[in-house]
Amino acid sequence: MDNKPVFHNTLLPLMLLAPQLIITFVFFLWPAGQAVWQSTLLEDPFGLNTEFVGLSNFFELFEDSSYFETFSTTIFFSFAVAVLALSVSLLLAVMADHVIKGATTYKTLLIWPYAVAPAVAGVLWLFMFNPTVGVLAHALSAMGVDWNPFINGSHGMTMVVIAATWKQISYNFLFFLAGLQSIPRSLIEAGAIDGAGPAKRFFTIIFPLLSPTSFFLLVINLVYAFFDTFGVIHAMTQGGPGSSTTTLVYKVYSDGFVGLNLGSSAAQSVLLMILVGILTVIQFRYVEKKVAY
Repeated sequence: MDNKPVFHNTLLPLMLLAPQLIITFVFFLWPAGQAVWQSTLLEDPFGLNTEFVGLSNFFELFEDSSYFETFSTTIFFSFAVAVLALSVSLLLAVMADHVIKGATTYKTLLIWPYAVAPAVAGVLWLFMFNPTVGVLAHALSAMGVDWNPFINGSHGMTMVVIAATWKQISYNFLFFLAGLQSIPRSLIEAGAIDGAGPAKRFFTIIFPLLSPTSFFLLVINLVYAFFDTFGVIHAMTQGGPGSSTTTLVYKVYSDGFVGLNLGSSAAQSVLLMILVGILTVIQFRYVEKKVAY
């Protein structure tokens, strides 16, 4: 006798999937398709005249030295934000995991920055780094640093990296803390009984068990640095001074909405989508091999 259950209603599963499929199509697939199509067009700023130019917009980008400069700036900015955010949040999570008195207060204070909008975070850090009235700028001046992110590209990049990192630390902290609390204490106590010090216990027991969480956060942080830092950069530097803090996603905005070069902007968004997809595939193809589930 075959006891395998059979579900004869084929309409109900489609109805249950329909809301998510519609959202995916309207907000992801359709805009992506529109960007791909628009990248093959040459349009005037008002959209009155349109000419199909094929891959000409892409070829112009490959011949533009400023685009490759923006590309290298984006790679540096993204990895700097990802590495700093992951390192600092892991350190804070380890410290919070050992706090006994007032642990809830510490954890709440560390989570709060995640509720701050990117543009608001950018304005807060811009005020603190303002060379005229900023508290941090005055502290740097007292140490002999001639701080001015409005005319020094390195200072501007440092400022936006710090602001973007601060905004992401809370998100990473939540996952790292949850991962630390899920590690059986018996394993850590066994390592201590065997004579392993705190540092050795962390690198041989705790960190390997956190590898799935670390891998997930690495992917999330790189995507965040590529896309979600637009508000921080726009509020703080608008891509300046010069183009020292112009990332690929900000260049898509500046060329499309400010320069009104719609075809080039669409081509840049397509290349950015492909780049992030390639980075994600590389991470899952090679980095995931180091993950112990």
